[in-house]
Amino acid sequence: MALIEDYALIGDLQTAALVECGGSIDWLCFPRFDSGACFAALLGNAENGRWLLAPEGDATSTRRYLHDTLVLETTWEIPGGGLVRVFDFMPPRGKAPDVVRVVEGVRGRVAMRSELVIRFDYGHIIPWVRRVDDTRYAVAGPDALCFRTPAHTRGENMRTISAFTIEEGERVPFVLTWYPSHEAEPARIEPEVALAETESFWREWNARRTVELPKEWRDVLHRSLMVLKALTYAPTGGIVAAPTTSLPEWIGGVRNWDYRYCWLRDATLTLLALLQADHVDEALDWRTWLLRAIAGDPADLQIMYGVAGERRLTEFELPWLSGYEGSAPVRIGNAASEQLQVDVYGEVMDALYQARAHGLRKEQHAWDLQKTLLRYLESAWAQPDEGIWEIRGEPKHFVHSKVMAWVAFDRGVRAVEEQGLDGPADRWREVRASIHAEVCERGYDEGLGSFVQSYGSQELDASLLLIPLIGFLPASDKRVRGTIEAIERDLLQDGFVLRYRTHTKVDGLPPGEGVFLPCSFWLVDCYELIGRRDEARALFERLVALANDVGLISEEYDPKAQRLLGNFPQAFTHLALVNSAFNLLPHLPSPMHRRHASPRN
Repeated sequence: MALIEDYALIGDLQTAALVECGGSIDWLCFPRFDSGACFAALLGNAENGRWLLAPEGDATSTRRYLHDTLVLETTWEIPGGGLVRVFDFMPPRGKAPDVVRVVEGVRGRVAMRSELVIRFDYGHIIPWVRRVDDTRYAVAGPDALCFRTPAHTRGENMRTISAFTIEEGERVPFVLTWYPSHEAEPARIEPEVALAETESFWREWNARRTVELPKEWRDVLHRSLMVLKALTYAPTGGIVAAPTTSLPEWIGGVRNWDYRYCWLRDATLTLLALLQADHVDEALDWRTWLLRAIAGDPADLQIMYGVAGERRLTEFELPWLSGYEGSAPVRIGNAASEQLQVDVYGEVMDALYQARAHGLRKEQHAWDLQKTLLRYLESAWAQPDEGIWEIRGEPKHFVHSKVMAWVAFDRGVRAVEEQGLDGPADRWREVRASIHAEVCERGYDEGLGSFVQSYGSQELDASLLLIPLIGFLPASDKRVRGTIEAIERDLLQDGFVLRYRTHTKVDGLPPGEGVFLPCSFWLVDCYELIGRRDEARALFERLVALANDVGLISEEYDPKAQRLLGNFPQAFTHLALVNSAFNLLPHLPSPMHRRHASPRN
């Protein structure tokens, strides 16, 4: 089975596919990110659906994204010198979603093979396939696909096979298009026109950025910003955490979650990353999505929503899929959507505060909603919760959750003091001070010289690195420095940061996971903040080096096996990368560091 880092991403701003370096599309959900997959080999095998397009026999390949686009170019060379290129892309969505693959002969004659295995409902349902002229139609229940190519095709063992030879100067296109089975087949697209339009779309989008990126990090920063755009559901502005589900946080383990939803926790980092890179329209769209999603009773605020703001994300398992490298179960939906996680109130308040602070227009209805959230939080902040890591164990008084509740009231006070909005600032100051005092008393362990994961615990947690970054305490405070040093002692693995020690079973799950990469970027930010700038830059460069050959990074990493783990590509990791890069580059105009809010009680 391919490694996670062997995959590249293509997408159309409503869904995405993963293309393995051997030429197989092993994951694709139609028509949305969170729809059922028609290719699920990523979590099973070829019989669960895939689309292989590669030379017959032995061949070596290299790949890249074409210029500043999301068009994947794979170049294959066969023994004897034959050379062929394959361009994989998804045109920005018209009415119907398309996957286009164009084969170009470069040198000599190369025998090629396309093997299309369609299995709807996450690799479970074999469709009925019929052929009409140069098109094959695959239908099962609500889903239909049409497959068009001038190459000869044949059916074989519930697969559609095309074996052909391509010569220098020839180009052979393949187009796969999804449509609802009760509707008429979608209109044909011209593959070459679609290729040119897709290239133009991405180049024009990238051209909007006027901030110059540092030469040594340009490619990976550029790619990270494109990942955020590619993970955007264009009709609503929501950004999914990843296009995949159930890629394991530990090979053979059960920490396999569905990340094809939009997390409120990502809100502030998303806004800052987009605004720092001059992508104001995307930041506005994300804020608009956020306001729609959180509208309603503040007691019902969820930590995540569907791409259109759906609240019901019921979790269930797919027993027919064996899981990536046997890492079962495969889960659809996410039960964490039903948890209480107090920190998200702080994330929402901070995101909307930062949006106003950095030039996005004020909206009274948004502020009215925020005041309602704070009114509810005045009592809710004192409750135990499941915390930032969405534990499946008993709720606790997590220090990070309390700190983010402090952030919520702090940003409310600042909105009144700095931004001219109305609100009971005196009452919010009192609550803010009470939370601060309680955290410093109950969340700090004198013996350890460090803040701890939860009240009464002596365990550490990487989320404590955020204390100086969000302004709860200054970096110069001995308690902050002690916490950083304690995390260095106890949570570093090969120089990267673990979220927490899983052997404590605080999360209700069996132990074992990789290092959580955003946490290491938080350590970069802390190093920079306390003046350890050489270490900050060195760690940042080590993290950037973990990106695969096309600049993509997942959620976690196994330092021992030296491989990526978790859902891929992961928006949170790419967000953290972008923001850390800007934190390391204070010479850039108007750097927007979240930590710039000075701490107050």
